[in-house]
Amino acid sequence: MRRGSVKHILATLVLLLPAGALADHELENRDLRNGRALYAVHCASCHGAKLEGQPNWRRPGKDGIRPAPPHDETGHTWHHDNQYLFDYTKLGGKALFEARGLPEIASGMPAPAEELTDDGIWDILAYIRSIWPDRIRRIQATTNPRHKR
Repeated sequence: MRRGSVKHILATLVLLLPAGALADHELENRDLRNGRALYAVHCASCHGAKLEGQPNWRRPGKDGIRPAPPHDETGHTWHHDNQYLFDYTKLGGKALFEARGLPEIASGMPAPAEELTDDGIWDILAYIRSIWPDRIRRIQATTNPRHKR
């Protein structure tokens, strides 16, 4: 069997895992209406009302900062685990990268307004996830560490 075939088979098996076996608890039973409303107030001005992001989001501007990426399935949000998405949203890009020892990474993501609570951030993330196709949700769920039930 070719090496590439083994990778393809493993990737397929990961997608077939039952969703309950994957860790996604932080985003379960969230208030999606609240998440959508908070997204409209705190996120849509940069990431788009339809989560479409800014044009040319993959290319940094003259300041070295990339435009806001889409949060739909065309972006890379779903490539990250829940905790990373939460931390990035709560701290903002600059503080997150400094905390991780990567101060040289430029980010235009601001820290949220003080009135945005932790529950509000989780609601926003759950709303974003709710618009992804099932296939993308299953893939993103595999990035999260397992939790005890």
